[in-house]
Amino acid sequence: MRRVVRGFWGPRKESVPELAGRWKAMLDALPALLPAAGSAPAGQPWTWTQHHGYGRPTRLRPDGAELGAALQADHDSPQTSDGAGLSLASTGEPGWEIGIAGRGGGESEYVTQAVVLTVVSPDGAEVPEAALLALIADIWQPDIGDVTDDDLLDALEDDAGYDYTLSQLCVGRLGYFSPGRAALVPDGVGAVREELGGEGLLLDIAPPQDIEAVVDAYVRLRDAGALEPLPRPMNRTTL
Repeated sequence: MRRVVRGFWGPRKESVPELAGRWKAMLDALPALLPAAGSAPAGQPWTWTQHHGYGRPTRLRPDGAELGAALQADHDSPQTSDGAGLSLASTGEPGWEIGIAGRGGGESEYVTQAVVLTVVSPDGAEVPEAALLALIADIWQPDIGDVTDDDLLDALEDDAGYDYTLSQLCVGRLGYFSPGRAALVPDGVGAVREELGGEGLLLDIAPPQDIEAVVDAYVRLRDAGALEPLPRPMNRTTL
């Protein structure tokens, strides 16, 4: 099964060392949450495959020096217009793969900052989706985030008119809402899974496979304004 855990936010200026610290905290936490998705022995940091916009993939260890160097190289690349990002992958036990693509530190009024974690697992394997979303929320302080998959996104497009090409926001079976968005969540949509240190809300919106409940929640959240995109040009990080 393929699932995606995502976080999005608006312009937030950050230095390369600040971004490297966020990346390191996230990568350090993943082996404990997804032990089958990496090739290193238990308790050891993984070595990641780094994909580049051009050239062959390289190996990257998740320590501060290598992460900082990789982010600085991306920041300084003539192909980078704003911020700095990485695209990493790991293959673990049979059927397990994980990929992370993220870009932060940008100040563009038109480019959304994001971290997207993709997990491929054997059918029936348990994946701690709520913990993964909470991890992204705690480390990156996004404006909005969710856990979704291809079937959910297809249903939102077909049954609720969701259109990602128009920069519309959506939710999956779990959702994270920054404080401004959390205040707009209508009563009865999902259940509070966790309040993250006063900095937003993690909602359990629907059980796995209940696509109809996700579509219904999406419509109610959209109509209540909780999924309103940031203004263009963006003048703040969160709603």
